[in-house]
Order: sequence, then C-alpha cells, then structure tokens
Amino acid sequence: MKKILVPTDFSEQAENALEVAAQLAKQHHSEIYLLNVLDLPLHEVDALSTYRDLPEAMFFMKLAHKKFKKLKEKDYLQGITVHEAIEFHDIFKGIYHVCEKNNIDFIIMGSHGASGFKELLIGSNTEKVVRTSEVPVLVVKKRHELFKIESFVFASDFKDESKVPFLKALKFAESFEVEMHLLMVVTANKFITTAEAKARIQGFLDTVTHSYCTIHIYNDETIEKGIMNFSQSVDADLIGMSTHGRQGLSHFFNGSISEDLVNHARRPVITFKI
Repeated sequence: MKKILVPTDFSEQAENALEVAAQLAKQHHSEIYLLNVLDLPLHEVDALSTYRDLPEAMFFMKLAHKKFKKLKEKDYLQGITVHEAIEFHDIFKGIYHVCEKNNIDFIIMGSHGASGFKELLIGSNTEKVVRTSEVPVLVVKKRHELFKIESFVFASDFKDESKVPFLKALKFAESFEVEMHLLMVVTANKFITTAEAKARIQGFLDTVTHSYCTIHIYNDETIEKGIMNFSQSVDADLIGMSTHGRQGLSHFFNGSISEDLVNHARRPVITFKI
C-alpha cells in the first residue's frame, strides 16, 4: 500500500476518504495521489485542440489547484507526500489513467451511502470503478476520526475463481494483523449444505498459513442481507468482497449486489477484483 489514490470533488464525503487515506498513509509510509476529474463536453473541443485549450478548462483547472492547495494545508496531511492530478475524462477513465500512470495500488473513495456516490461518482461510474478496478477499492461512508480495523468480514462463494481476491484480502488482513471472518451466505435459491460450504472454505485455508481466519455459514433471504446482518452480528469494522471485472460479477455476486452493498452497507466496504 505504497501509493493511495483518492478521487475528489472537494465534497465532505471525499474529504472523509482523504482523512482515512492520511491515516493509512502514516501507518504504511504511503504517498497519496489526489485526483480531480473535469468532465467537460467533448463536442466543444476542436479536433485539432485539446481540453486544456478551452477557456472553461483553464478556469476549472485553476480553481481545482486552489482547492488542492487548501486541502494540502490540512493538519492531518502534514508529513505525508501528496501529489495532485487533474484529468479531462469521465470519472472512470480518469481514475484508470492515473492508476496506470502512477502504479497506484489502493483506491479510497467517499460515498453518501444509500443514495449512491453523489457528485463524486454518479450512476454507472460507481459500478465501473468498484467492479473493474485492478487494485482494491475502499469505500467509506462517514468521517473516521480513528480508522481502526479489528474485525474484517470477507464474503465469497469460495469457488476456484475467487481464490485470487481471497489471497488479496488475506494479504490486506495480514498487513493490519486483523481477524478475518470468512463468510458464505446461503439462500433458498442458492442452497448448499453446511458441510459442503465449510469444506469449500477449508479448501482455501488449507493453502495458506494465516491464523486469524474463522469460518462462518449464514442463512438469509438474500446474499446482500446476509452479509450486512452477519457483519452487524460480529460488529465488523470492514466488509470485503470480490468482483468479477468487465465480465460482470461472479456467480456469487451476480446482478448489482456489489454496488448495492457498497451503497447500502453502513460499514466501510473494500472490493478485490477476480
């Protein structure tokens, strides 16, 4: 976790993410990359010119740099190397470009919660970033004066394709020396016996030496409800799950479950790509 990207629209929610990023940066000696994306209408750009030639672009760039300067003066950022970037793309492409250019290995974003990523990430951009990011994405819903992880729930179907995100989640848990609750939610539509579920999870554990893992099988009406209800029962500090990239979500996280959970869960959520 050496390079942390924090996309910002300079809202309260984005600053909540930045405060968490600052805490993690100090713990792991990381650098922070602040990103503001200027989504200007493409039809206004002459074919022989660029976004930067537009008077509107120059205005918003100067405004963004002023806001960056004010942010970087915050007490909680003192002692941390903070870079700033402005991109002229849509939100998703801007984040992707900065990640590729700077070898970002962690993204932290703020969210309004149930209403979705208002202003910062709107509509389908939410799903695109969370679902397709090659690096882990942490979504926070509120201000964390002290972001502390002691109980981490990782939900999966624990099929073979989920092993890569499981190992990423395991590495994350080890870096925080945190207890990791391995959770499989069983529903009426996706029934599996307890014995089979435990055997599937144990198969993952047999390949690693991590000693902080516990196995949990939880029954509920839906996978989303099961994850949230179980997380509440153990007072989890963080919920983790896998996403399946551009091909859609895995059989376990099908449909819009990942986006729904990111939006509806009160707890921070982190996603790992398959």
